[in-house]
Amino acid sequence: MPIAAEAGAAADADHVTGARAPENGAGSRDLFPPIGEARAAMLRSGLRRMRVVATLLLVAMTAIFIFTSVTTLDWPWLPYVRAFAEAGMVGACADWFAIVALFRRPLGLPIPHTGIIPSNKERIGAALSRFMTNNFLTAPVLNERLARVDAVGSVARWLENDANTKRLAAYLALMLPRVVATLPGASIGERLGTLAQQALAGVPAAPAAAKLLQIAWAQGEAQELVARAIEYGHDYLAANKDYLSGKIAEQSSRWIPKWIDKIIADKVMGGILSTLTEMRDPEHPWRVELQRGVGRLIERLGSDPQMHARAEAFKAELLANPLVLKQAKLLWIELESGLQWSIPAYADAIAHSVEQALLSVGRWLREDPERQAQLNRRMRVPPAVCC
Repeated sequence: MPIAAEAGAAADADHVTGARAPENGAGSRDLFPPIGEARAAMLRSGLRRMRVVATLLLVAMTAIFIFTSVTTLDWPWLPYVRAFAEAGMVGACADWFAIVALFRRPLGLPIPHTGIIPSNKERIGAALSRFMTNNFLTAPVLNERLARVDAVGSVARWLENDANTKRLAAYLALMLPRVVATLPGASIGERLGTLAQQALAGVPAAPAAAKLLQIAWAQGEAQELVARAIEYGHDYLAANKDYLSGKIAEQSSRWIPKWIDKIIADKVMGGILSTLTEMRDPEHPWRVELQRGVGRLIERLGSDPQMHARAEAFKAELLANPLVLKQAKLLWIELESGLQWSIPAYADAIAHSVEQALLSVGRWLREDPERQAQLNRRMRVPPAVCC
C-alpha cells in the first residue's frame, strides 16, 4: 500500500537529509552524511507529497469501510467493497508500523521489537559481513566470478577509442608538470644514488661486463664503430698530412738535412695512411686479431678468477667514491629542472605521443587473444601464489 511507501520514505528522508530520528527520547547517529540543500529540499517536498497522498488514501479507505458497515443498503457487491476497504486500511496500518519499526520507535513509544536497526546495527553489520564473506568472498566464488571478467579486453577496447585516448593523454599531459613540481628533488636524487649503489653492489662486475661486451660485439655495432674510427682517422691524417709531417720533422736531429726529414716524415705518414686504408677491409689481419682479442677478453671476464677479483676491486673503489652519490643528485636536479621547463613547452607534443602510445597498447592487447588470456590469469592470481 502507499502508506508503507510513505513510512519507508519518511525514514529514509530523515537519514538522507541529515535529520536525526528519535530513539528512546534521544537522537540517533546519522546513517548518511548531509547532502546539498537543493537536493534536501526536493526530497522533503517529495516526502510531504507522499505523506499527503498516503494519508488521504487511508482516510478514504476508512470512510468507505465505515460507510459500507453502517449502511442499510442490500447491494450484492457491497460486501466486496467493504472487505477491500478493510484490507487496505489494516494493511496500510500494518505496513506503516512494520516499516517505521525498523528505523525508530513508532510515535516515540517504547514498544518492544521496534527501532530494530538503530538498536542492533552493530550485530546486523557483523552478520551481513559474515554472510558476504562466507557466501560471496570465498576463493572459489571469487575465482569463478573473475574467470568470467575480461579486464584486459575491456581496457583494450577502451584504449582503442580515439576519444578516450585523447582525453586521457590530455589529462596526463596537464597533470605531468604538477607531478614533477611536487617531487622532492633532493631526497629523490639521494635515493636514486643509494639505489644505484645497492644495485651495482649486488651485480658481479666481470660477468656483467662480459655479457655487455658480448652483446655489443655480436650485434655488429662495435665492428661498425671500429670501421668508422679507422675511416675518421684516415680522413683526419690525410687532411692534416703536411702539418703532421712538419711536426715529425721538427723532432729530428738538427744535423740531419731538412729534405731528409721531409722524406722520412712523408714516408711515415704514407705508411700510416696506407695501413689505415688496408684496415678498412674487415678481413685485415689486425682487425681479425682485434676480434680474437675481444673474444679472449670476454672469455676471461666470464671465467678468470683474477679478472673477477680485479673487476670487483674496481667496482668497490668506484662505489665508495662519494662523487657517485653527488653525481646522481646533480643528474636528478638537472633532469628535474629540464622537465619543469620543457614539459609545458611541449605539452601538445607530449599529449600526442601519449595518445599514440595508448592506441598502440590497445592494439597490442587486442591483436593476441592468448596474450589477453595470459594477462587476465596473472591479474587473477593472488600475490602470495604468484610470488
